[in-house]
Amino acid sequence: NTVMAAQMTDAHRRFLQVLMSNGITEGSEARKLHQHCCETDKVYYAHDKLDDFISTINSHLQPLFMQIRKGISEDDGRAHYAVVNLAETEVTKMASDYTEMELELFRKTMDLIILSENGFASSTDILNLADQLKTRKMKKKEAEQVLKVFVEDKWLSEKNGEYTLHTRCIIEMEQYILSNYQDVARKCNICHSLAIQSQVCESCGIGMHLPCVRKYFRGQAEPRCPKCNEFWYCDTP
Repeated sequence: NTVMAAQMTDAHRRFLQVLMSNGITEGSEARKLHQHCCETDKVYYAHDKLDDFISTINSHLQPLFMQIRKGISEDDGRAHYAVVNLAETEVTKMASDYTEMELELFRKTMDLIILSENGFASSTDILNLADQLKTRKMKKKEAEQVLKVFVEDKWLSEKNGEYTLHTRCIIEMEQYILSNYQDVARKCNICHSLAIQSQVCESCGIGMHLPCVRKYFRGQAEPRCPKCNEFWYCDTP
């Protein structure tokens, strides 16, 4: 069943350009952009065909080892789209933008976040690490500045002095994280994508994204683990 890839039009090219310059685009923005590109370039627009529109672009990106990927925000469960480079691992991609020392701080921060219970690392813990970098010790002020840049560049997000991986980072680094943190990186038991911020069953250890927890337990009098059926002890959001 080999279907010829649908033609790339100016609308597709315009859509891809905006997506690439945004870094990451929220679902409702992507839908508006889809409509805008089709209308601007006088291409047939079907409001429920965004996924088809994107897979046309992806079939043309394949030889370039690139892909538009969809991911879910761990905060609110909303869909986001990002353009991912499949040819180089994301850490090498970051290497063109950051110094060796900044990358070391990022990797150490990522370790803390992924090894944590809830998917967050406190700025205190991160700044303590900055003092022990192999490249060279980083002063607190300097490290704070670097963290700020990682937040601006959408690799990290920060809430009340706690850092976690930005949705863009999770979409781009999912494969990297799953292969480099095999023992600790968990997939959400509900949506099966990588879960950084998650709740974990005290009995069997499966994890679920908070938005997935919310959806799954909605309307259940007593929350029970979808896998082992034990009582779910976390405070469900």
